[in-house]
Amino acid sequence: MTRTPLLEQVAGDFYTNNFAKDAQEGSLILNLGPQHPSTHGVLRVIVEMDGEYILRAEPVLGYLHRMHEKMAEVKTAAQFIPNMGRVDYGHALGWNWAFVGAVEKLAGIEVPPRAEYVRVITCELNRLASHLLWWGAYLLDLGAFTPIMYAFDDREKLLDILQIPTGSRLTYSYFRVGGVAEDLNDDCIRLIRDFIPWMRSRLPMYKDLVSDNIILRKRIEGVGVIEPEVCRRYGATGPVIRGSGVAYDVRRSDPYSVYPKLDFEIPTSKLMDARGRYDVRIAEFEQSLRIIEQCLDMMPEGDVLVKGAPKPSWKAPMGEAYFAVEGARGKIGVYLVSDGGKTLYRAKLRAPGYCNLSLFAEVSQGTILADAVAILGSLDLIIPEIDR
Repeated sequence: MTRTPLLEQVAGDFYTNNFAKDAQEGSLILNLGPQHPSTHGVLRVIVEMDGEYILRAEPVLGYLHRMHEKMAEVKTAAQFIPNMGRVDYGHALGWNWAFVGAVEKLAGIEVPPRAEYVRVITCELNRLASHLLWWGAYLLDLGAFTPIMYAFDDREKLLDILQIPTGSRLTYSYFRVGGVAEDLNDDCIRLIRDFIPWMRSRLPMYKDLVSDNIILRKRIEGVGVIEPEVCRRYGATGPVIRGSGVAYDVRRSDPYSVYPKLDFEIPTSKLMDARGRYDVRIAEFEQSLRIIEQCLDMMPEGDVLVKGAPKPSWKAPMGEAYFAVEGARGKIGVYLVSDGGKTLYRAKLRAPGYCNLSLFAEVSQGTILADAVAILGSLDLIIPEIDR
């Protein structure tokens, strides 16, 4: 198509110029990011606009690439664990678990029963913290400032709890090959038990203040409809596919640890829009609380780290293994290959956010720009995870 003089004057890089080649006459090329509040990190989205409407959109990654997979090739398995807390800072313990689970599967290491319960408790607490971060930030994207103050108030209590066994508040490096670094002490367990009714008491307020608010409903209902087939085509998982009515959750579909022993539901929504994905995450608050409560009651006494656990210099045996967990954003997968050497031969990290973001170009086509921001936020993107 004929390019307009305006497009000829676009001062951009390779991506912008290449994108502009196929632009329609009279359209506008606009960059969202890479430094923009709605992108939740260093994400850039190039959009072609016809007035208020998006004709095309193309996410551009690479601004935050840190070569985690390459670093796995120069570290021992035990030394690589801190990297996992920096892939997805929102749900770092989910990544902790996926990696050590793959190493344990590779080496045939059996984790002590108490450690399994501790892993579930801490991972679900971290899921709650992640969902609170998303909830507050999403509403801030849509113009509501008050909810993020409540979200961070509740999230602060979770970070206080998790800091006791982990020694950290964000980029956790708590899981170990063969268990966890520290047990949950009495003070920590007491704080967890106190937090459960507190969080439950907050959920009705969240509903009255935000979920039933007509302004939010007008912004997200009917916006960003994602059919189940689109989710399958792009490999979308987590609340994104569950918000499209598909009850896929690794904790049930490919059970691990003690999850098969626990009674909890997999929330889904038939709405398939941004509202459906919102409702799924809100419903997951109660399910995580149920899981934590059961684990506290069922947790046996005993060690939290297998005797003779691998040291930093430990060499993984030759072979390959894959292990997946259900993260806050979907299916986290770690595939490892070892040739028996000092370091891992290869590590491949399956980030749910990458697949979830991939469908944005298709779903945003034909929407107005304001709705595109609502769609992006409903995907709950953590850019360091996507870029790795």
